[in-house]
Amino acid sequence: MIFRQLFDHASSTYTYLLASRPGGEALLVDPVKENTAQYLQLVEQLDLRLVMAVDTHTHADHVTALGALRDATACTTWMGEQSRADCVSMRFKDGERLRLDGLVLQALYTPGHTDESYSLLMDDRVFTGDVLLIRGTGRTDFQNGDPEKSWDSIVNKLFRLPEATLVYPGHDYKGWTVSSIGEEKRWNPRLQVKTAAEYAAIMNNLKLPDPKLMDVAVPANLRCGNPLPQR
Repeated sequence: MIFRQLFDHASSTYTYLLASRPGGEALLVDPVKENTAQYLQLVEQLDLRLVMAVDTHTHADHVTALGALRDATACTTWMGEQSRADCVSMRFKDGERLRLDGLVLQALYTPGHTDESYSLLMDDRVFTGDVLLIRGTGRTDFQNGDPEKSWDSIVNKLFRLPEATLVYPGHDYKGWTVSSIGEEKRWNPRLQVKTAAEYAAIMNNLKLPDPKLMDVAVPANLRCGNPLPQR
């Protein structure tokens, strides 16, 4: 399998490139628009053909590359069925399997960070978007986020995966690259409480500033990364 973890310094976003073999089909998870040329160059260098680009949710801290990659490669663009983005070509639902040239990713509906957040489970690893981070969790205070739904998604869905399952998040702000379900159960400080109410109390008192690009990124991402037309 070909696997690459790519990092956007401006937004601390991880993008993942996956393919089953050299010369085969590839997909990108959570691509950043400013890095489109880098993705296309890497795909070419690895002798791959990009056929699918996926966003785990509508991002508020960067503009997605879904539209730019679609225009450059004619790949299909995917998001969960709850997404309000009107430009995606395919939508998946909870439990659905995305199949690509020998790869299989199972879509897991994991709301909480937003109301349309998904994780993607593949063999020994899970791409958790912004729901579960390494030693942290995604904020729940905008885009219809809900701390109790976040707790349910993490504890009752992700934490039921085998403890050896590798956790690849959508962001990291401390330089961590990968964790595991077992590690996060034991060492994630926000998840050492016993109830959803206790977790909600933590999340509701974070008092974080809005992402700097939120007013630009969210409207653009509902259009697959295309800005609103000028009046």
